[in-house]
Amino acid sequence: MKEKQNPITEDGWSELSRLTAARIALGRAGSSLPCRETLRFALAHAQARDAVHTPLDAAALAGELAADGHRVIDIHSAAGSRAEYLQRPDLGRKLDEASRELLLAEADKDCDLLILIADGLSSRAPAQHAVPLLRELLPRVGKMGLRVGPLLIAREARVALGDEAGEIMGARMTAMLIGERPGLSSPDSLGLYLTAAPRAGRSDAERNCISNVRPDGLPYPLAAFKLAWLIDAALRQATGVGLKDGSATDPRWAALLERQANLIKS
Repeated sequence: MKEKQNPITEDGWSELSRLTAARIALGRAGSSLPCRETLRFALAHAQARDAVHTPLDAAALAGELAADGHRVIDIHSAAGSRAEYLQRPDLGRKLDEASRELLLAEADKDCDLLILIADGLSSRAPAQHAVPLLRELLPRVGKMGLRVGPLLIAREARVALGDEAGEIMGARMTAMLIGERPGLSSPDSLGLYLTAAPRAGRSDAERNCISNVRPDGLPYPLAAFKLAWLIDAALRQATGVGLKDGSATDPRWAALLERQANLIKS
């Protein structure tokens, strides 16, 4: 009996696809993609769209943070809806009037570090990763003797929203934990943006960014170490293009990498 021929022509380097979530070595069926890859693409695209359009459950996130002993303040940008947020990036960069008044009336001001947790372009990212990241970060910040202000949950927010909030709160620097624009293999990436001396009108060149924070990207312990390193460096110089990330030269970085490798093996 003649053996049935596989209609899919596999790529010779398909073994490498086991090492990454990137869309590589897809193979082909005739001159087209195999059905399995077409379906995988459709699923990834749907997950990316859901990440953008699904509202952040701020109450659930606030509950998790409160359970860890944090005081939380809920704020909102000037974008009145998700549709407006996506169409008017400028409105996502400033507070609405109610949030501005709330922060102006806040008694707990003048902190060293103000942390904002924002939905950005992926509500999945802060919902899944903000709490475990903070559990790694805050003990490091505590060892520096820095005072952390109340945690702000910001909805319909862009990165620059932290500038106005930080200025009102008298923060020495702000750290924005925000959902990044989703890709087809990463609908839940969290971005970290550090800005020294925040004030309205700061440019992106005056910030430092750590990207792709998630278990399948930059794991929490490594991301927390990098952010803590930058926070420590920002006590002596301004953030932005002049502040280079030298965390990998710290001897503790190698130890963290080894620990992460051992976790993967186990």
